Amino acid sequence: MDSVRIYDRKHWFRWSRQYEKGSNGGSQIDFLKVFCGMEVKEAVFWLLDFAGYKRLSKETRKPQLRFQVKEQKREQKEFVLPVPAKDNSYLYAYLRDKRGLSNQVIDHFISKGLIYESRQHHNVVFKGNDKDGVTKFASMRGVFDKDGKAFKCDVEGNDKNYGFNVSRPGSKDLIVFEAAIDLMSYVDIFSDYESSMLALGMLSDAPLIIFLKENPEIISIRFCLDNDEPGRKASFELCEKYFGLGYEVEDSPPPSGYKDYNEWLVAVKYDIVDEARSQKRMSTVWGRT
Repeated sequence: MDSVRIYDRKHWFRWSRQYEKGSNGGSQIDFLKVFCGMEVKEAVFWLLDFAGYKRLSKETRKPQLRFQVKEQKREQKEFVLPVPAKDNSYLYAYLRDKRGLSNQVIDHFISKGLIYESRQHHNVVFKGNDKDGVTKFASMRGVFDKDGKAFKCDVEGNDKNYGFNVSRPGSKDLIVFEAAIDLMSYVDIFSDYESSMLALGMLSDAPLIIFLKENPEIISIRFCLDNDEPGRKASFELCEKYFGLGYEVEDSPPPSGYKDYNEWLVAVKYDIVDEARSQKRMSTVWGRT
C-alpha cells in the first residue's frame, strides 16, 4: 500500500485517506486499530504476544516490598499571575535594547494585555489567553541575565495546553513560533498585524490543537520554528501532521545563518547584515510542486 509511510518502525501515516481526527497516523496500536479493527487492550496484548513476552497469570502476585512508600497525590497549585509593577520601564529596556524590538511593537502587545512587567523581580510576563480572553497560561523571562544565563520559567498552576497567542478576528492564517519573543520579532520585521499567531513555548503541539479547536476558521498554518536541529525536526513532523489533517502548511524558518526570528531582527537593527530585512526566507510549501 504505497500511501502508507512507516517511520522508525514506530510511527505511521496514511496519505490517501483521512479517518477521524488523529486516526490517520500514529503508533503501532493506532495501526492495529485502523487496519485490524482491534480495541486498545486487544492491540496491546497482540503486540506483546508478537514480541514474545510472556503474560503473567492472574494468580501471580507482586512481591511485597519491605519498605513500601505510599504514593502521594500531587496537589495542583493554584494559577495566580505575578503582581504587575508600577510601570514597564525594565520591560521596555530589555525588549528594546537587548532584543531589538521597536517601541511600536512593545506598545501594541502591552495595549492588548498580553505582556507586562512583574513587580517582584521585574520579569517580562507573557500571557496565553483562551478564545474568551481568559488567561490560562503565563511564562516569565528575566531581564537581568547572570553570566550569560537567562531566567525562564512558567507560572505555577498554568495550563500548558495554551500558549502565548494573538487571535485576529477573520484571519484564516496562523503563524506558529517556538517562543513569544520570536513571535513579536516577526511582527516587527514584517509589520504583520493581521495574521493570527501562536507561540508554543515548546516543541509539542498541544497549544496548537487547542488554538485550532477554538478558531475553526483557520485553513493555513505557517511554521516559523528555529533553525537548529530540534526545530527543523519538529517543523517537518508538524507540517506532515497538519497537511494530513487538511490544512495548507508551510515550513518557513528564518534565513540561513540565523537561529530564530529574534536573532534575525537584532542583526537587522544593528546592521550586522545590511540586506537582512530584504533577504528572502527559505520556505517550503507542502502539497505544491
